[in-house]
Amino acid sequence: MASTDCDKIETTETDTVAASSLTVPSTEDVEKAPVDDTGPITPPPFSIYSRWEKRLMILGAALSATFSPLTGQIYLPALTVLADEFNVIDAEINLTITTYMIFQGITPMFIGGFADSAGWRPAYLICFVIYIAANVGLAMSQSYTSLLVVRCIQSAGSATTIALCQVIVTDIATSAERGQYMGIMLLPIAIGPSLGPVLGGALSQYLGWRWIFWVLAILASVDLVAMLLFFPETCRRIVGDGSVKAHLIYRTSWKMLADRRPKDENTSDTVSPTSKSAATLKGAFSLRPLLASITLICTNLELFVMLMYNAIVFAGPYAVRAALPSQFHALFELTDLQIGFLYLPMTAGSIVAAFFSGRSLNWNFCRHAKKQGLQPVDKSRQLCLKGFPIEKARLQAAGPFLLLSAAVMITWGWSVEYSGGLAAPCVLMFLLWVGNTGVTNACNALVADICPTQAGAASAAGNLTRCLLGAAASAVIVPMIGVLSSGWAYTLMGGLSVLFAPLLLLLMIKGPSWREAFEKKMEDKRALDS
Repeated sequence: MASTDCDKIETTETDTVAASSLTVPSTEDVEKAPVDDTGPITPPPFSIYSRWEKRLMILGAALSATFSPLTGQIYLPALTVLADEFNVIDAEINLTITTYMIFQGITPMFIGGFADSAGWRPAYLICFVIYIAANVGLAMSQSYTSLLVVRCIQSAGSATTIALCQVIVTDIATSAERGQYMGIMLLPIAIGPSLGPVLGGALSQYLGWRWIFWVLAILASVDLVAMLLFFPETCRRIVGDGSVKAHLIYRTSWKMLADRRPKDENTSDTVSPTSKSAATLKGAFSLRPLLASITLICTNLELFVMLMYNAIVFAGPYAVRAALPSQFHALFELTDLQIGFLYLPMTAGSIVAAFFSGRSLNWNFCRHAKKQGLQPVDKSRQLCLKGFPIEKARLQAAGPFLLLSAAVMITWGWSVEYSGGLAAPCVLMFLLWVGNTGVTNACNALVADICPTQAGAASAAGNLTRCLLGAAASAVIVPMIGVLSSGWAYTLMGGLSVLFAPLLLLLMIKGPSWREAFEKKMEDKRALDS
């Protein structure tokens, strides 16, 4: 319904004037289209790719991004086995989870800013080479120390794949269609946390824990080859709207074969206005963006407030995932594989949320566009968001999911403490991930909207805040349960998201002025640099 309502909007003469003054390309690499004397200025298409090409590209990027959550969760059912293997206590083996998440948060700050400048293809190559080598090392580990250290290196290799996926969405999708594509992006990423424990439990129980890492190394090798052979570079600094002929390292094998075909004599080598602008930037490579995430989160107040709140909401469900193996093994004496199956309701909840949250984001965006006198009939063209209440468009859609997430988090703790079976926890896990995924989807869309030219650095900053608070939650949840009980420990987790909820209202009220001030600061900085 959301996309249908938006597409049926009729443009009146008054609305056309309003739209012509506001509907301009929003990224700095896009030039204005020529003025037509018979009508208003029409911006060029944001991307040369069709709707289905965008969907397939985002799905492919999301499949690669699955390695980060898959790697984090595939390890959980084998924790007790590893503790016995290396003769360490549960707290020491849980430290490998905490350190993994710390590196998962820190590494994308460097690679995300690097990808904004050098493109995602070199970034993928670096990440997956590190990741594959780390998996081989983990499969051959002979001590707890090597397991702990190489696990950190494994995290460094896989962590940036989610940030790179969000960069690709920002590169090819406009704000009017971004909600739906964020939903597509979340589907494989949502499957990873649930598929991981099932796969890890089966491998650990029937082949041994070392095969967990051998399988990850094989899958990552196949994915890397497929991405480098068939997936095009999308970085707008290098390829513009997708039509710029970039350096060989940015072209797929399919593209290079196509370039070698004889050209039609009647075909000209013209490029779009967007391409001409980007062509001057192609091949740009700089080490300056490596710390862009730290700079961005320290200078952009709106981004900082939003990411911190999203991290608070994220911490609770991660605590549930981290404590579930030890809690349910003690309560129900389940095997590794059975514990793995308990994570499947999380996948179902994430899939449902990805579908509905994406549609609600697009619908609410169109609703606010109508209020502003804008008519986003053509979603292939990017609206200028200056003066547009994008914060309300995104965060209002997140509200119902946030309430659901907080309520279920509190209920979860008391259910585990007093329930005599598995049915209630499974249903609550489904609902918890519906709520949490809906909030995450809205926050990711807003990050892309307010930082369109620094998507890699912004998504890496979000990854940092989420992972650091998630690591803290996973480290303290078991001791908290021991001191407070499950009911009160998770009541505290859920209560934090309610306690800090006024931050969302603050963002909706002050966000536009903060965004405008930050954009002006960036314009002044660019003027000084030039």
